[in-house]
Amino acid sequence: MATLIIYYSQGGKTDLVAKTLAKYLDADLVRILDLKKRDGFGSKLFSSINAFRETKTQITPSNVDITDYDTIYFGTPTWAGNPTPAILTIIDRLNLRGKDAVLFATMDSNRADSNIERLEEKVKMRGARVIETFTLATKGKSPEQLVKDTEAAIEIKDLKMYKR
Repeated sequence: MATLIIYYSQGGKTDLVAKTLAKYLDADLVRILDLKKRDGFGSKLFSSINAFRETKTQITPSNVDITDYDTIYFGTPTWAGNPTPAILTIIDRLNLRGKDAVLFATMDSNRADSNIERLEEKVKMRGARVIETFTLATKGKSPEQLVKDTEAAIEIKDLKMYKR
């Protein structure tokens, strides 16, 4: 069995965190793409409302085969204190029964705790056991600093312990 990281990233920061995790944990990656246009001020405001309301969205891939994985990471930016519609949509399509989950969120502000709490509720409802969570502040940080922060999270949370 192996480790899989399923994540959504709009601006690239969550993408960098996911790729750093994959490198150090020898994990496979699946980036979820939201097919809805989400850039520009009006779209960002509407996207925050969608996140708050947990509105589903069209995504690609529309589903992920998780059969060969026992540990699954879910990663998402924080929008209005919530997980993104794209990551919630994929979670709702997966049967996570018997899977271990690690949840991570990136954030520009300090509202990622509610994001993680909601992610935890969602994956537990789908049958997963949450074994670890973490958040990373990204505002004003260089890519190099984000990689260092991710490496620190791997060490502090002892995430290599869950690697098979």
